[in-house]
Amino acid sequence: MALRREPTARQMRLATELRRLREAAGLTARQAAALLGVSPAQITHIESGLSGVSEKRLRRLASHYACTDEKFVDALVAMATDRTRGWWEEYRGLLPTSFLDLAELDHHALFRHEVAILFVPGLLQTEEYARAVFSSRVPELTSEELELRIRHRVARRVIIEGPSPIPYTAVIHEAALRIRVSDRTASKAQLARLLELSEADHITLRVIPFDLDGFARASSTMTYVGGPLPKLDTVVRDAPHGSVFIDSEAQLSAYRARFRKVEAVSLEPGQSRDFIHDLAKEL
Repeated sequence: MALRREPTARQMRLATELRRLREAAGLTARQAAALLGVSPAQITHIESGLSGVSEKRLRRLASHYACTDEKFVDALVAMATDRTRGWWEEYRGLLPTSFLDLAELDHHALFRHEVAILFVPGLLQTEEYARAVFSSRVPELTSEELELRIRHRVARRVIIEGPSPIPYTAVIHEAALRIRVSDRTASKAQLARLLELSEADHITLRVIPFDLDGFARASSTMTYVGGPLPKLDTVVRDAPHGSVFIDSEAQLSAYRARFRKVEAVSLEPGQSRDFIHDLAKEL
């Protein structure tokens, strides 16, 4: 079987989890290969995401690694046997792979939590707002690159506006609501969009006003995406070179606690809608 040239983030996550299981069992890649009856190179390829693994081999590995968490093993099997080719594949070769990885992560998410400090979260942006954000990129995008990014961002809305939306919570700082990425008209349209979305049963919007106490220790942008089990959740952080996926159990636990802190000091959903409505009237 030919090796993958560029594993997706989801394929890499499976590879990472299998390596973690092996290391927790105290086995080397060579020892794991001997137990499975394959070459050490095959274990290396599986654990680097360059090669897939069948359900039979994955369950054998889990058994050799003394993993007794059946739900976790079942979740890994689902990842290993998934053959989904989603809408994002049409952008392969046209957009950086981090865009595709993010859309794939969205597709498999059970819920999504966001904290936004300076910009409205991407899934909630109007097209004009998104255009202004992408237009400010350095180096400047070509018109074709700009349109591709906007189309991709709009398509990602399917997880909160499609036929099977997931629970979505966004905590947005007042700064993000007030900063005009474009002009007054665009800002007003963006606030109207937030108010419209906040009426959906599966969407919760909360605001952190400038004058709210207790925010200093929890003030960082983050996206927390729920997996089939807490240990398969993912945190996404933006970086200059693209999105960074964080998945260690210690970090996931820290980010869960951080989100709870931010949520605790934010306004209730009803108060948040009133706040956004009042802000819109100021424009």
